[in-house]
Amino acid sequence: MLLFSLLLSLGFTNEIPHKIEEVAVPYLATEKPLPVLKPWDFTEELNLDFKTDLDSIAESYANTKVNTSELRLRLKEGLQSGTISFDHIKTEFTNQLVNKIIPHWYGTPWSFGGHTTIPNQGKIACGYFISTTLRDMGLKLNRYTLAQKSPLDEAKMISCGSEINKVVQDTPEKAFEEIDGLTKEGLYFIGFDEGHVGYLLKRKGQLFLIHSNYLNPVSVCIETLKESRVFKRFNKFHLVDISHNDTLLQRWLDNGTVL
Repeated sequence: MLLFSLLLSLGFTNEIPHKIEEVAVPYLATEKPLPVLKPWDFTEELNLDFKTDLDSIAESYANTKVNTSELRLRLKEGLQSGTISFDHIKTEFTNQLVNKIIPHWYGTPWSFGGHTTIPNQGKIACGYFISTTLRDMGLKLNRYTLAQKSPLDEAKMISCGSEINKVVQDTPEKAFEEIDGLTKEGLYFIGFDEGHVGYLLKRKGQLFLIHSNYLNPVSVCIETLKESRVFKRFNKFHLVDISHNDTLLQRWLDNGTVL
C-alpha cells in the first residue's frame, strides 16, 4: 500500500502497459507520412512536419508557445468585437494544438515515469504528454495534478462538466464502431479503462490516436485508431470532446483555471 501511494504521488500509476515491446525503428521511418492541416478547416490533413535537430525543436517549440498565447488574445478580442464566431475559435484552437503544438512531440520517447517539458529531450508518459501539451496550448492547469489522475478522473477534469461518453464493448471492432458513431470532426480526449490516455482525432471521417505509445514505436506518435495495438488491448473507454467543448474553450480564452 505504501508503494502504491508513493507511485501515485509521483504520477506513475496513470499508465499500466500490458506488455512493453521496445523497438529501435523510429515510427516515421517505417510509416508513410500521414495526412498538413490548414487553419480554419477541420477537414484538412494532418501536419507531421517538424525539425529533427534537437536545439531547433526546443527553439521552435518556445516560439510556438509564444505564438499560441498571442493567438488566444487575438481570438478573444475578435470574439468580443464580434468579428469572429465561437465556431471559428473552436477550429483555431484545434488546428493550433494538432498542427503546431503536438507535432513537436512526435518521436519523443515514452517512459512510465517520463515527464519532460521539452519535446524530444527526455522521455514522457502518456498522462504527461496530455497535460503538458494542453498547458502549453495555454490552458491554465497543473500538469502534475492532471497527469497523476486516473483516466476517468482526467476525463472529468478536462470535460469541465461536459458529457463524458463511456464505451464498453467486448471486441475492438464493436468499440471502434461505437466510438466512430459518437464522434464528429475534431479532437477528443480518450481514456483507456485504468491504463492509458491519449488524444482521439477525427479528420475526414477517419479516426486517429495521438499518444505517448508504450508499444512500437515506444514514443509519441499518431496512428489510425483501428490499427492501434494499444486500442485493441482495451474494451472500456472514456471520451471527452475538446474541439466542441464550449466551457473548456471559454476558460482558455479567459485564462480561467481548469480544475
